[in-house]
Amino acid sequence: MATALFRKPPRAQSEGARPRTAIIDIGSNSIRLVVYEGPARLPAILFNEKVMAGLGKGLAETGAIHAGGLASARAALGRFALLAREMQVSELRTVATAAVRDASNGGELMAMARALDLEVELLSGVEEATAAGLGVLSGIPEADGVVGDLGGGSLELVRVVAGTVTDRVSFPLGVLRLGAIRARGKGVLEREVARMVEAAGWKGRGKGLPFYMVGGSWRSLAKLDMHLSNYPLPIVHHYPLAIERVEELGRRVEGATKADLKTVPDLSSARIPSLADAAALLVAVTRQLGSSGTVVSAYGLREGLLFQRLSAEERLQDPLIVAAREEGQRSGRFPEHGDLLDAWLAPLFRDGPESARLRHTACLLADVGWRANPEFRAERGMEIGLHGNWVGIDAAGRAIVAQALYTSLGGALDSPAPLERLATVEALAEAMRWGLAMRLGQRLSGGVARPLKRSRLRLEGPSLVLSLADGDEPLYGEAVEKRHRALAMAMAKEPVLET
Repeated sequence: MATALFRKPPRAQSEGARPRTAIIDIGSNSIRLVVYEGPARLPAILFNEKVMAGLGKGLAETGAIHAGGLASARAALGRFALLAREMQVSELRTVATAAVRDASNGGELMAMARALDLEVELLSGVEEATAAGLGVLSGIPEADGVVGDLGGGSLELVRVVAGTVTDRVSFPLGVLRLGAIRARGKGVLEREVARMVEAAGWKGRGKGLPFYMVGGSWRSLAKLDMHLSNYPLPIVHHYPLAIERVEELGRRVEGATKADLKTVPDLSSARIPSLADAAALLVAVTRQLGSSGTVVSAYGLREGLLFQRLSAEERLQDPLIVAAREEGQRSGRFPEHGDLLDAWLAPLFRDGPESARLRHTACLLADVGWRANPEFRAERGMEIGLHGNWVGIDAAGRAIVAQALYTSLGGALDSPAPLERLATVEALAEAMRWGLAMRLGQRLSGGVARPLKRSRLRLEGPSLVLSLADGDEPLYGEAVEKRHRALAMAMAKEPVLET
């Protein structure tokens, strides 16, 4: 449910402003406020703040949330409720998970929230697992495997396939509980995991399938691996991690000092104490499931709660295309141009669905560099393609989109670092050709719709034919002719103008 006080904004929003929604997530390890605005399928994050309250710390031993955790929660919830009002949030949803669910004094925290006009939804283990699975599907629509959501108090496993969540199970294996289990002796955690997984009927359920990792501790493992391997793209979403590498990381963490780990960029110091436990659990769980490898998902419970509310039609929307179209409309000059540009140049390329999808993304972003200094437009385009807040795309896909934008915005016919480390030479060469075609279309039309709608681009034997409508011959100026020739050369064709 949404808190009633936030169903309508406390004061009138400016004309044209989009409604803002927010989620307060009371987890076993952290309490977080995230404020969203934008298209329903993939709203942008306006604000994101967490407090490491550690509500689940010591819960297994005492059965209650400790006094310090309650005090942290009171301060965090008070701040977040006030910020949501000041940000004119129209709908605020507050949810709580394992720690509040399991604690004998969880009701005290719920009462504390009600005093702040926050109505807390206490999610069951199954509801928590469902939301985590839907969150992964929101950010990786093609996901087919097992989702593991590691929180402070529990571990949820979810089978996702064909865009749906099927089986779900919750285990009392949160990261705040693992230290006590491992302290009982070598191999105890592995045996406990084996017992629980087999008793739940999940042994071998992920055989040959990827394991999608959700949760801050597992993301931190991926960040550590990125640092140690000098990975050139500091984006954790969709990052693959071999299970053998997880074992190695666990050993590295066990032998490292906290001071050593603090040198790792973007590695939360609050996560460092749990890294070794998180690695040990990941190895144990994936062994029992028979997983082929692991993939990081930056999307989880909160994104799943948003995805859950979408219509069936909205859920089917491609999150990458939605986000690219939104960015193109926000940053470009001509909102409709990207879709037209893609349709205009598509006849030149015989590619599969995934390649066509990446080309469409690049076209939607074709105008994002126009506000930049002319000397750096190509670099701006590459930066947006490579580092944009995209989902539904892996590192190779980012590099391909970045290459197309770099070329279309006037970059040299090469692949700047780190593109060649992320995608194949062949894929980048094809993206260059997309970029040259985009560059031709942009110059021919001036970025507006009608010249593109009246012209055609096609391959005909040894020729790259640009066909213009009667009266449009003046559009074929010197700059257009030059770009026509450059594209033809890249495609080993002769440029031909047809009027």
